[in-house]
Amino acid sequence: MSFGTYARHVRNPELPYRRRVSALRSCVQMYRPIGFHATLSFLEEIAGPLQRDESALLRALDALVASRAGWHADLRDYAAERRLAKRRGQRSPRPTDPNPNGSPRCWYGAPGPAALHAVRYWQRHEAPTLLAEPDSTTLELAACVGVSLEAGGALRPAQREMLSASVEALRQRVGPETWRDDPRAYYRASNLLTVARHLETAADSAPTSVGIARPATVAGYGRVAT
Repeated sequence: MSFGTYARHVRNPELPYRRRVSALRSCVQMYRPIGFHATLSFLEEIAGPLQRDESALLRALDALVASRAGWHADLRDYAAERRLAKRRGQRSPRPTDPNPNGSPRCWYGAPGPAALHAVRYWQRHEAPTLLAEPDSTTLELAACVGVSLEAGGALRPAQREMLSASVEALRQRVGPETWRDDPRAYYRASNLLTVARHLETAADSAPTSVGIARPATVAGYGRVAT
């Protein structure tokens, strides 16, 4: 079934409540900008206890639908830009051009708060396993995680350089040869690279001065804890 069909099931008061919650999870399976479990956790943070509260369930769906609509708007804008570029003779996009196709890399409408939530969720649930065999790259990434969560996403220039170096090192570990020779190492590097991307998003959305935390909001749902 489609995202829209599942969304209608979430809103249908005639369905058993557990089925409506399950339908929301199916929506998240189709649109999970910060990962499936982190997206569900973020929705519960901004909307309330959706597992037992109908109003919270509907708020969560509205937030998810709004974010997905923002992504689709970006896709339409990108397609229009590519058509214009092709008319100018640029047949292929530049490697540095932002491309929203594929899986979205941020939460449209609240990129910073959602990225911080994803990093916090990762730290609690996945970091102990993935950091059990640390190397210099993972240690530097872990240090950036700690600073980011303390400072509401902000990183100093030296830490941004450290993060950029970590991203480049991890990108080199997720090539097809790694997947072929060591799937476990590929999964680990891919997971860490996702965290690093969340850190970049959080830093891009944060105040310029470390230690100055600004209130983070999601439209319609008030302050989001950071």
